[in-house]
Amino acid sequence: MSGTFTNLLYHVIFSTKDRVPVLEPALRPELYAYMGGIIRGEKGSLITAGGVFDHVHLLAKFPPALSVSEMLRHIKANSSAWVNDARRVTGQFAWQAGYGAFSVSESAVGSVAVYIEGQVEHHRVRTFQEEFIVFLERHGVAYDERYIWH
Repeated sequence: MSGTFTNLLYHVIFSTKDRVPVLEPALRPELYAYMGGIIRGEKGSLITAGGVFDHVHLLAKFPPALSVSEMLRHIKANSSAWVNDARRVTGQFAWQAGYGAFSVSESAVGSVAVYIEGQVEHHRVRTFQEEFIVFLERHGVAYDERYIWH
């Protein structure tokens, strides 16, 4: 085969440092648009984004030339710099060091997008920590809860 053909879809979840609730509703659309620009700059595409005060969910297509960790490093570093440079939150803003990244099949894109876009409603009944543990368990990811939140 002479070409490279990929469809690398990811549902990515990450939180603010110490899960500080600073992502106000007015900031989120601008933040998501900025993250979309970062992803496009790396030859990927943001399908949708959502979140609440202390974390974000991204459904995105990443290019094969970058690892997931490299892409997340770009997204988190550049978006936190953007938040801080424009003083969009009070105090120093940062993302938590880790993240969750889960592969998504093309057939599941619609349902994952609906889930991400419904984050505000979803988090009226479930905390971020509860939600994240469910994701880890559903995807068979081993974890030790003593270290997951630090």
